[in-house]
This record gives sequence, C-alpha cells and structure tokens, in this order.
Amino acid sequence: MNDSYAAKTKSAFFWTHLLNTPFWAIYHMLPFILYKDLNATALQIYLLIALRPVVSIFSLYWSSVVHRRRDRLKWNVIWAGILGHLPFFFVLWIDNPWYFVGSAALYMLTVRGVIPAWMEILKLNIPGCSRHKIFAYASSLSYIGSALFPFFFGWLMDDISHAWRWIFIATALLSLSASLLQLRIPIEASPDEGGEKISSIREWLGRPWRSAWEIMSSRIDFSRFQVGFMLGGFGLMVIQPVLPAFFTDTLFLSYKELGMALTLCKGVGYAATSPIWARWMNQWNIYRFISIVTLMAAAFPLFLLAACEHGLWLYIAYLSYGIMQGGSEMGWKMSGPLFAKNADSSPFSSVNVLMVGVRGAIAPALGEIVGISFGVFPVMILGFVFCMIATVYMTMCSRRLTAQSFAGVE
Repeated sequence: MNDSYAAKTKSAFFWTHLLNTPFWAIYHMLPFILYKDLNATALQIYLLIALRPVVSIFSLYWSSVVHRRRDRLKWNVIWAGILGHLPFFFVLWIDNPWYFVGSAALYMLTVRGVIPAWMEILKLNIPGCSRHKIFAYASSLSYIGSALFPFFFGWLMDDISHAWRWIFIATALLSLSASLLQLRIPIEASPDEGGEKISSIREWLGRPWRSAWEIMSSRIDFSRFQVGFMLGGFGLMVIQPVLPAFFTDTLFLSYKELGMALTLCKGVGYAATSPIWARWMNQWNIYRFISIVTLMAAAFPLFLLAACEHGLWLYIAYLSYGIMQGGSEMGWKMSGPLFAKNADSSPFSSVNVLMVGVRGAIAPALGEIVGISFGVFPVMILGFVFCMIATVYMTMCSRRLTAQSFAGVE
C-alpha cells in the first residue's frame, strides 16, 4: 500500500472524527432539549429515539451506490456530510418538534450510510495491522472532545435561553470543514470498476436487500455474528425510550448533570480503553470479542436502576457504557473488512447498518409499550436479559470456532 495514500487517509479520518465531535455532543442532547425547551410530546420523543436506528434501513440505499465503485467512495462521504448537517442551519426560526425529529433522522441516515464507504477507504489505503489502531485512536480523541464540550454546552443552555440553537449552527459549520480534507483522499481505480447495471427502479429498490440476503445465506460465520450482535444491540435499544423521562422525572437531572454522565463519563471510558480493545481484537476471534462487549452491556441497565438509590451509580453506569461502547463500535465497524478479507467490504458493512435499522424498528417500540404498561424497572430487566442471551450465544460461537480450529476445519 502507498505510504502517501495511508497518510492522507489517516489525516482525513482523524480530522473528520475530531471536527464532528462538538456537533455529535449537542446532537445527543436533542431528546432532552425537545423535552425541556420545546415541550415535545411522548410520541415525538419516542420517534426521535426510534428513528435513529430505523433510518439505517434507508441508509442501505445511500451506501449501496459504492458497491464495487471506488470512484464514488469519497463523494459518498462528502455529500452525506452536507445533507446531514444542512437542516440544522435553520434552527433559529423553527420551534416545531417535528422538524427536529426529521432533521435528526436525516442526520443519522447519513452517518450510518457512509460507514461502508469509510470502512472500504480504510481497507484500501491502510494496512490491516494498523487499521484497528487508527480507528481506536481516532475514536478515542473524538470521545475525549465529546467529554469536554457538554460542560460548556450545559452551562450555556442552563443560563442562556435557546443557546442550543446557536450551538447547532456553529458546530455544524465546524463539522463540514472536514470536507476539505476528505477531498484529498486518494482512491486508486479498480480494474473491474462499474458495478452492476440497474435497469429499473424496482431493481434499484431490491438490489441492496438481495445483496444482504446473499451474504447472510452464504456466510454462516457472518450470520452468527449478526445474531449475537443483534441480541446485544436489542437489549440496549429497548431501554432508550424510558431514559429521558427517567432522568428528568425520577433522577431530576440538570443539563450539566446529564452532560457529565452522558458524555464525560462515557467519553472517558471509551477513550481510556479503545487502545486495549484494538489489541484484543487483534488477539481474539470476533465472537469472543463481542461476548465481552455484550456482558458489559448487560451491566448498564442494572447500574441505572442503582442510581435511584445513589447518584454515583449514574456516573458508574455511563463510565461502563463508554468502555463497552469502545469495543462495540470497533467490533461493529471493523467486522466488515474482517469478514470480507480480500473482497469488497462495503456489502458486509451495509448488512451491519441494515441490522441496526431492523432492531431499531422493533426494540424501542417494545420498550415504550413495556414502560407505559409496567414502568421503568421491567424495561431495564428486559434489556439485561437480551444482553445476557447475546453473551451466552457469542461464547458458544467462540467455543465452536476454537474447536473447529483445533480440528483443522476452516
């Protein structure tokens, strides 16, 4: 691989993460902004949370245009950044919560949609032995920034009415400045450039789903990974709808306290352990790696319930969540290149994104129904159970793989 290609790609990847950090921090406070400042209804809060993963289904179409099309990788990333941030430049004049629900969904669609393009760019330009480390360090630096900004944002938002509107505009501009570096990413042309020809809209709509089905049915090892990751992600998603009201009406948290828990503690946990996760990913098989991730995820809802007795548990919960997320992000995003090996990784990464949408269409709805019917405690326990099932399943897959290796079976 060309050293110049690697250096330019590394620089663009690092700065894209860092410059997007302030926007990412304020974006994750949006459910609480809608609840406290815009008097959003329970339905609007639910849809804001539910649509974040659900739109991953539609992001499959955004990412599908780069399958076997290296010439589109860079522009796929750049245009996604522009479209995703554009609605937030108009927040000064809009008070309707539905606008923010839609804007948040569009942004998440583009964030998910560019993952296959980014992972293929890293696979093409950066050697495999360095890829995990570069991902870990870029993500860690981003999370360190995410840990600092909420203090400043929380102070402004508690003391200055509607300060969050200006924060969205300023941070969106900063995030978009990374496009200048993305333009410099070198992509070497492929001899089989061109991909499949599309003859109709029906074929265009069906092709990503057909590609996903072919991969899942032909690669049992990848399908097993998807089942385990699906169960663990389901456990975390099912508790999300009850959190805004739980934090506001049960724990009575201010913006500053929310910022410290949601971003500072989570960011510290993520940044401090990402290099360790990178080392473990190089040493362990993917199933064992994910089993540790889902085991830590299972502890999160239990720690949140403990926060009802003592506030310290809230910060412990998000510190552990950050540690878990460091492994989860790495396993999820790097699994595409890992399973693809020498083939195009974007179809594998697209399946990862698709499965986020599938579980996002089910898990938050289930959490909302259980929360309304029975309260917060059963929802938290439900999340714990799904994460533990995922841990057991991934452990079994790891043992099966180890047994096959000893037996000389591929």
